[in-house]
Amino acid sequence: MGQMKTYKFDFRSDTVTRPSAGMRQAMAEAEVGDDVFGDDPTVRRLEMAMAKSLGKEDGLFVTSGTQSNLVALMAHCGRGEEYLVGQQAHCYRWEGGGAAVLGSIQPQPIENQPDGSIALSDIKAAIKPDDPHFAMTSLLALENTIGGKVLGMDYITAATSLARSEGLRCHLDGARAFNAVTALGLPISTLADPFDSVSICLSKGLGAPIGSVLVGEGAFIARGRRIRKMLGGGLRQVGILAAAGLYALEHNVDRLAEDHANARLLAEGLNTIDGLTAGLPDSNILFVDVAPEIASDLSTHLAEAGIGYTELYGKQRWVTHLDVGREAVETVLDLLFRWQAGR
Repeated sequence: MGQMKTYKFDFRSDTVTRPSAGMRQAMAEAEVGDDVFGDDPTVRRLEMAMAKSLGKEDGLFVTSGTQSNLVALMAHCGRGEEYLVGQQAHCYRWEGGGAAVLGSIQPQPIENQPDGSIALSDIKAAIKPDDPHFAMTSLLALENTIGGKVLGMDYITAATSLARSEGLRCHLDGARAFNAVTALGLPISTLADPFDSVSICLSKGLGAPIGSVLVGEGAFIARGRRIRKMLGGGLRQVGILAAAGLYALEHNVDRLAEDHANARLLAEGLNTIDGLTAGLPDSNILFVDVAPEIASDLSTHLAEAGIGYTELYGKQRWVTHLDVGREAVETVLDLLFRWQAGR
């Protein structure tokens, strides 16, 4: 992977956050047990707290969002069945083909619309008839937020209602679902209600070092627990990590609005730089088009200043989070204003 880089301000992702002193203390003091035996009380508190928050029966703590989605897909779909999913969805494009490789589940990717949704007509057209020539369509998987874009409840209700009318189950990759409901001004349970299962990531905007929680009905989570073990995800005294998740739920949800405000401030400032065009973000992720004639010089200037961001989809991607506050945004903008003035 090459030499490790250090950044003065790291906007590459909200996965780069470091545990706060309070979170580290909670981890150090966590009551633990062997979770494979069901003996870790802190893990169980986290699982039930997340399930209750989302209005579901039960929860399952897993190591990552990728594992959470894979467990969900394998619990919903049998071998030779398929799930409908957006071309840009994480559980299709960015998870190593795990559903196909490990679950023998066929993905049916569908083009995402510019707002991140999948057109209802495209969903309906992709559902296979009951014919042995085809994989059996079993599940619709949506993602919210997706590429930083927020899917509204009117669309979610329409898409999941269509899926159910065709006999499909519904899964939400809600890695950043708390960002979605922060933007929508809704309780997380409202967003989760139309779905049979929801995956919530703790190690993105919520600031925990590791982990996701999959929630759903009790029988579904029981299947998921067996699949988690099969995938090598059974852990022992993992309450140390679950404590970080509980701390994140208590302390780091309401403050997500700050990340959204900082992303908007960053986008507005970047739009005043000649050659940069930033879309106004729905949440904490923004994409920036860079004119070719300034791209190399800009990249060098930001790297020399210790500013981290990523290149994705042919654009710059900037992500705000709890470790890059307003001061970091203002510092980056001042740096770019001075760079522009000196060109």
